[in-house]
Formats: sequence, structure tokens, C-alpha cells
Amino acid sequence: MKDCLAKLRRIRALTLKETRQILRDPSSIAIGVIFPLMMILLFGYGLSLDVTRVSVAVVDEDASSDSASLIGAFRLSPYFGVTVVHSMAEAKTLVMNRKADGALLIPSDFARRWHSGDAEVQILVNGTDANQARIMQAYAQGPVAQWSAAHASSSFLAGPVIVVDRMWFNESNDSHYFLVPGLIVLVMTIIGAFLTAMVVAREWERGTLEALFVTPMRAGEFLISKFLPYFGLGMIGFALCLLAGQFLFHVPLRGSLALLCLASMIYLLVALGIGLLVSTLVKSQFLASQLAMLLTFLPAMMLSGFLYDLRSMPVFIRGITYALPARYAVALMQTLYLAGDVGSVVWPNLGVLAAMAAALMIATRLVTRKQLS
Repeated sequence: MKDCLAKLRRIRALTLKETRQILRDPSSIAIGVIFPLMMILLFGYGLSLDVTRVSVAVVDEDASSDSASLIGAFRLSPYFGVTVVHSMAEAKTLVMNRKADGALLIPSDFARRWHSGDAEVQILVNGTDANQARIMQAYAQGPVAQWSAAHASSSFLAGPVIVVDRMWFNESNDSHYFLVPGLIVLVMTIIGAFLTAMVVAREWERGTLEALFVTPMRAGEFLISKFLPYFGLGMIGFALCLLAGQFLFHVPLRGSLALLCLASMIYLLVALGIGLLVSTLVKSQFLASQLAMLLTFLPAMMLSGFLYDLRSMPVFIRGITYALPARYAVALMQTLYLAGDVGSVVWPNLGVLAAMAAALMIATRLVTRKQLS
């Protein structure tokens, strides 16, 4: 009993020491609180995968009532800003000067061919941004299809087949619904891995770790004292993201809040484990921070499914992503936020993260025991 109380006193003293170190270090506060706030604002307001108010230069060579009504359909669309020009040369100049994102060419025989049933219009888009070009091509089908359906009765005995579509889990087609869950993963990755990657290395560089060697402190107690303050800091970052998603970007949470918190805590343990393992193995703060960035933040950004669809990646790269914790965390967050408590997705990903957390804790404990013995 006395030994257990002594352990708790040592853990409490070491945890208070680390907490005071965090409070005295402006860089820790900046990375743990200010940087997540900046990421929330930058990713939320600055990064958007939606394409809105695309500028289109329209060349109407037909100058008929039919072509005018088609141009009106584009004007009524919330996705397009229409500028009517007199020639393709003028339209090309606008695109080259970045004053228009694409061009719509209505040929001179449009009305005649429309009434005979084989009319065509040409959509030309700026392909320097391939993703935006594909989205523009898809969006341009909307006004044309709506105009065609509205005017079909005057030209055809039978109207066209109308496709009624519905987008599941993101009815407003808002990219914030997709970005905010992934942003939670990024914030906890930075706090969990980047900050803890330097805590043990900092002790080595400052010479304070040698002073701890002569105390009754044990390796497990040392690690717990390093975990607890940064775990609390990570949960503060999680709470900030949760509040921002709810009140700034109005992203619905369709799953269980308790399950979301559990998934976040388990992933935070994984990030903390990676950071402490790196910090224990590397005695230089600079090298530890670079390794943490390479092993956690960059994969979480590029190879987790946060920004890019994993299925579009080469098979070899897609295979690597199975070893990255962020892949499972992003899938968890997006499912809990947008689809709800889908057990077939939530529990397997949660199980993988829990196994990773346990493995990292054990590995860090073994390495730390060797260095402190």
C-alpha cells in the first residue's frame, strides 16, 4: 500500500513538473492551442473543395431565342458567372488572362439542329487545375440538362428521361462536411506527436534527465507523467475542433458523441505513443521534430484519405496506408460525423487503433526502461 502511494506521489510530482514546463514554454502553448485554432480557421474558411461562381465566357454564334434561353439557364445557376463575348478569340483571351475559367460555345446552327433533335454545345475548360476542370464539366451538364428538359415538349413528342439524384450523408454538397472530421485528426496528430516528440529529447539536451536517474522514479512513472499533460492538451484541441465544426461550419454529428470522444482519445494515445517513442530514441529536439513531422503529420495530410481518395493511389502506396494510424482515424471520424454509428466501419477501425496504441505503449516502455536503467 505504501509503495502504491509512493508511486502515485511520484507520478503526481512529475506530472505537475511537466505541466508547469508546458505553461512556461510559449512554443508549447502556441502549438497546442493557437496553432489548432489557426488550422481550424484556415482549413475551414481558406480550404474548400467546392467550386462556386465559375466564370464562363459565352460565345453565342447562333443569336436565337433558343440560345438566349440556354444562356439564361447558365445565368440562373448558382455555380456560374456568365460573361457574353463575341468571338472564340475573345473568350480564349479571357481564359488565358485568368479572367474566365472556361468557355461555352453555342454554334451558329444550334437552333436548327435543336429542333431536328441533334443539337450540340461545346464546353471548354481551363485544364491547368485538373480537379476544378472535371468539376466544371460536371456542373455544366446541369443547366444544359435542365434547359433541355424544360424545352423538350416543344420539339419532341416524348420528353427526355429525367434523372432524380440524391446525395447521401452530405445533402448540401458542402466540402466542410468532409474536411472537419479530418481536421480533428490533423490537430490531434500535431499535438500528440509533434509536441511529445521533443519532451524526452529536451530533457537530454538540458541535462535534467541525468538528475532524475538518481531518484526512485521508475520508467513507467516517467512515461505516465509525460503522457498526462499532453493528453489533456490534445483533448483541448479536440474540443476546439468539435465546437468549431458545430457552431462555425454547422457540420452535423450523426453518430454518438461518446463514441466520437472514445475514438479521439484512442487515436490521441497512438499519436502520443509515436511522439514519445521517437523522443526516447532520438536525443536531439530538432531531429525528433523532423522525424515526427515525417512519420505523422505528412502521412496524415496526404495518405489518410483526408484530402485525396485512397482508391486513386497506386497499389503500392495504397498498401503503405494500411500501416498509417491516420487512415483508420479519418475513416472513423468521417463515418461518425456523417453516416452515424455504422458498426461495420467503426469497430474494425477502432480495434486497429487500439492495437496500435497498445503496441506503441509497450515499445516505448521497453525502450525507456533500457535507457533509464
